[in-house]
Formats: sequence, C-alpha cells, structure tokens
Amino acid sequence: MDSRPLLFLGARPEQNAADGEFAAFAAAAGVSLARHDLTRSPLPEGALDRYAGFIGGGSPFNVGDPEAGKSDTQRRVEADLATVAEAAASGATRALLTCYGIGIATRLLGGTIDRTFGEDTGTTEVTVGADAAADPVFGALPATFTAYTAHKEGSGTTPTGAVALATSDGCPVQAYRVGSLWTTQFHPELTADSFAARIAVYRDFGYFDPDDYAAVVAGVRAATVTAPTAIVAAFAAL
Repeated sequence: MDSRPLLFLGARPEQNAADGEFAAFAAAAGVSLARHDLTRSPLPEGALDRYAGFIGGGSPFNVGDPEAGKSDTQRRVEADLATVAEAAASGATRALLTCYGIGIATRLLGGTIDRTFGEDTGTTEVTVGADAAADPVFGALPATFTAYTAHKEGSGTTPTGAVALATSDGCPVQAYRVGSLWTTQFHPELTADSFAARIAVYRDFGYFDPDDYAAVVAGVRAATVTAPTAIVAAFAAL
C-alpha cells in the first residue's frame, strides 16, 4: 500500500467555507488528509511525487467565464488543477476532482463547460452509468441516488475518451473517469449540516435569490442524501 498521504486541494477564497469543505471531505474520506489552499499559494513543487493522490473541492470561481475577467489568482488555481488533472488522466497519479474541478478537467480534455447546464442549490437525482459497475470508485453505488448540487455551469457531453459514470436530467454529465482521474459535478462530501453552513456563506453570491434562503436550507435538510460520501471513501481506499 502507498504510504504517502492524500492531498486536499482547496479553491475557495472564503475561509469559513474552505474550512467547512475540508472538514467534510476529511470525514467522508475516513483517513487523514494533508491540505493545501491553492487560492493562497501555488501547487507545491514536487507535489505529484510527494502525494499518493489528490482530492479537489469546489469554488465560487467559474471555469467558463471570460478569461479577461478572471483574476490572477483564479487563472493560477485553474492552471494548478489542470496540472493535477492531466497527470491523473495519464495515470501518473490519482485524483478526484469535484464541482469546480470537473470544469477544469472537461476544458483540459477538450469538452465544453458553460452555463447551459447550471443547477439550482439543492438536490439532484443521479443515475449511475452502465460502466460504473466495474469502476473501483463508483462500483458500489446504487443505480440511482440523491446528491447535493449548486452550480452556475456544467457540461452536456462527456469529453472524448472519458468513461461516463453518472448523469442526471438537469445536467447530463454528473461524473466521469479518464485514466486515474475521477470527476463529479455534484458535491460528494456534503451532509445536510455542512451544506447548510456553506449555503449561508454563499447566500449573496448569485446561486439563488437571497430572499429564498430559508426555503433553500429547508429543502436541503428535508432531503435524504447518503450515497455520495461513499465515492470519497472509495477513492481514499485506493
């Protein structure tokens, strides 16, 4: 077994949201995670050799936004996540990139990421693809499950060469794998409590009408979401 640690790569400038996200991933993984905040410093030199694999979280950044409007920090974060995605896709490391990370990977692999398939803050019903049964990360999931989502952008087509792992009616590309790179559009780490805390941070970020805040949180708490955390645990077990 590889004794090197897993590295969690954060891409949220908001510290309270970043801390909550890391805690949620660490709990779902069930193992100790090293942590690095890409919004504050670049990917560490030699990281691809130093760590057994990488888990990437979400961000209020949007991959599909015009490049001219992106900050220097966002462009650097996207370049660093693309470095990890490219290495994992080639089999040089392993990575699970979620939310913002699927946009990075999709663009890297020649796919399209835009606001056509954005998703409301709440839940979505995910259907596991036929090829998922043999996948070491998705293989133990039920055929359908509920997941948490909140995205301004998404993709309608799995990148060329990728293995489609999950889909939904509102956003056709919910998960795929290329080499040793796994991606999810939905948030696999979240519980109702951790999602409610994140929603509070991003109340005024344009994901929903702030006047609907109480209803959005109530909807999150009313849903039964149990399957997605198994993805994080299965990836960590690799």
